[in-house]
Amino acid sequence: MTAVAVIGLGAMGSRVARRLLGAGHEVRVWNRTPERATDLVDGGAVAAATPAEAARGADAVLTIVADPAALQAVTEGPSGVSAGVAAGSTVIDMSTIGPAAIARLAAMLPEGTGLLDAPVLGSISEVETGSLTIFVGGPAPLVEQWTPLLGELGSAIRVGPLGAGAAAKLVANTTLFGTLGVLGEALGLADGLGLSRAAAWAVLAATPVGAQAERRREAIENGEFPPRFRLSLARKDADLILEAAETSRVDVRVTAAARTWLAEAEDAGWGGEDYAAVLAWILGRR
Repeated sequence: MTAVAVIGLGAMGSRVARRLLGAGHEVRVWNRTPERATDLVDGGAVAAATPAEAARGADAVLTIVADPAALQAVTEGPSGVSAGVAAGSTVIDMSTIGPAAIARLAAMLPEGTGLLDAPVLGSISEVETGSLTIFVGGPAPLVEQWTPLLGELGSAIRVGPLGAGAAAKLVANTTLFGTLGVLGEALGLADGLGLSRAAAWAVLAATPVGAQAERRREAIENGEFPPRFRLSLARKDADLILEAAETSRVDVRVTAAARTWLAEAEDAGWGGEDYAAVLAWILGRR
């Protein structure tokens, strides 16, 4: 049994904690809104008053928060993870925050503390079934040590040294946002040119986006996009991609264009919707 602290109990963090509880681990939890820990405590978790308290004595500390600012808030200062974690413990950040935030976290942790960046590809259903894809960055021996724990959540793939996991997640999300943008624009063009929607689906089925078109077809037709990944978080991730690309001097003009659709939809009040609702936003702009 491993003593694990889970910091951040949003849609993903709460389910990560629940799976680890189900696997028999000793789980401590903390969330900015304490009420979110109630069900987990009822299931056997221990609630901590601060991230530092949750991290104190834990073998592994998993942080799963929204953005770099949130990571700083829970890891730095007298009540942060860095104040409670000890040498020999490992911090595993599973947020989508980009390589720069991982580098800052590494500089803040006490000497002798391990650190892995392990953002995930997948959402609510995948974490519930333990089928996430986890991109892990860090020293090979440390990744090997914690692969069994991460295996409770999905398939862990080491993609390189520290920071590589965060980079890999941005690469993966670049394809997600670009595909949604292309799909929405293709359907919008089909409408504008007078193709029936049935004909448009038949055309798309024969293209490289055919699988995504089929996956999104029902939601587009009935206008319902069950929330899995908030559009506001997708817009945040797109911003991180553009920031990383600028730092690396990489031209990502297609991603920049896809990001404008997300930004427009969020600015119009759609931030709490599922990110795939950007398709409805694109089609509604005709």
